[in-house]
Amino acid sequence: MLMGNHFIRITDTKSFEELTDRSKERPVVIFKHSLTCPISAAAHERMEKFQGEVALVEVQRAQALSTEIETRLGVAHESPQIIVLSKGQVAWNASHFQITAEAVAEAVRKAAENSREAVGGSSRQEQ
Repeated sequence: MLMGNHFIRITDTKSFEELTDRSKERPVVIFKHSLTCPISAAAHERMEKFQGEVALVEVQRAQALSTEIETRLGVAHESPQIIVLSKGQVAWNASHFQITAEAVAEAVRKAAENSREAVGGSSRQEQ
């Protein structure tokens, strides 16, 4: 479900599987957000500045999905929490005050670079 801005609420395992599949083409951002936590509300405000799609997991409304993400990815649950997936794997994660639009953008950029290098080899020449 498309929300204001660039947040897309996901609530089920099928949506998570689609995100994981999409991460094989380009990095995806998952935001585990608590509807009752002021720290999470502040992180949500900071993520509104992120220029890209964000899959939003509202933990109170999607507890089973939140647990599934933790189990499948091996990243201990926190909220707020950002997980960047690339090639179906965790490329980066952060929680609480580490979450900024700039940090997430940098993590996505690095994940995309690493993904391209893994596919086509490093474009840098040996010195």
